[in-house]
Amino acid sequence: MVTHVTCAIGDQGAGDRPAAWQRALSEAFVDLEVTAGRDRPWTAELTARRLGSLQIATEESGPGTVLRSARAVAADPRTHILVRRQLAGTALLLQDGRTAELRPGGTAFHDARRPFRIVFPERQRARILTVPRALLRLEERHLRALTATVVDETAGGAAALLLPLLDGLVDEVGRAGPARREHLARTAAEILATVALDQAGRQPEPALWERITASLTARLGEPGLTPRDIAGEHAISLRYLHLLFQRHGTTVGGWLRTRRLEAAREELARPGPVHRSVAAVAARWGFTSPSHFSRAFRETYGMSPAQWRRTAAGNGRGPRPAPPTLSDGGRIERTARATMEHV
Repeated sequence: MVTHVTCAIGDQGAGDRPAAWQRALSEAFVDLEVTAGRDRPWTAELTARRLGSLQIATEESGPGTVLRSARAVAADPRTHILVRRQLAGTALLLQDGRTAELRPGGTAFHDARRPFRIVFPERQRARILTVPRALLRLEERHLRALTATVVDETAGGAAALLLPLLDGLVDEVGRAGPARREHLARTAAEILATVALDQAGRQPEPALWERITASLTARLGEPGLTPRDIAGEHAISLRYLHLLFQRHGTTVGGWLRTRRLEAAREELARPGPVHRSVAAVAARWGFTSPSHFSRAFRETYGMSPAQWRRTAAGNGRGPRPAPPTLSDGGRIERTARATMEHV
């Protein structure tokens, strides 16, 4: 469902404007108290659009203060997360004992469940995205560490990659037809969740990487394993999962394919009176097509699985294939892309 609210504060008498602005902000976000600065004339404008669980709003106002008091928190049951992206002017966001100074391009999270204050020293304009707290998939202690900290886009990571994309998506929502709006809104919400996870540092990346790859190693034999399954198991977004593998120079499918081939190669070389067939070994390690497995094995190791087994049996351990050359890597990557349905 899409709801669209526009409010302009300027036609009222000077004394009525802050009260009208307070009502507009409280209806759109959470119960707030507003104090207007001494600008004359003091004006403000709000445009808010709700698409499913995501609200996208743009607000512009003269200098002043917006307060979410402890009394308002107790009286108002709304507990969502607000993300402020400053477009013009300056804002000081205070929550949980911290102060985030937001200049144009700056972004910070604040939590409606606890008191906060926003001070506007000058006329300013900002975009505010409102999402349910559950969507961020963060524990409460990590949400507390996230609030009133400026998201650092200069340090690389998810924020540098995704916040410019978020800006483009939000702009596109305003231009898109009804059929596309909901999809774009869901994508924007997922980006926010990824940025929040990255900013909160819920888990150091090396530990997260080790946990994910250990889990994947234990599940190599599952042919239907998908990136979405993996992201869900580890409570991270699909985008963040792909970003994590990208940082390690690979893809989810490429990593799985390499480890499955390594496991199959080791089993084929294992001595014993009874051997599984090549097709059985392929199936054991997650390959649904024996012919695909044979092609991938040959392109990676320079011989067929059967040849490798005979060679390994002949010398007791098998030769150690040379690392793939650059051209080999190109063939491997093309094969991986062409056969993702088998991953």
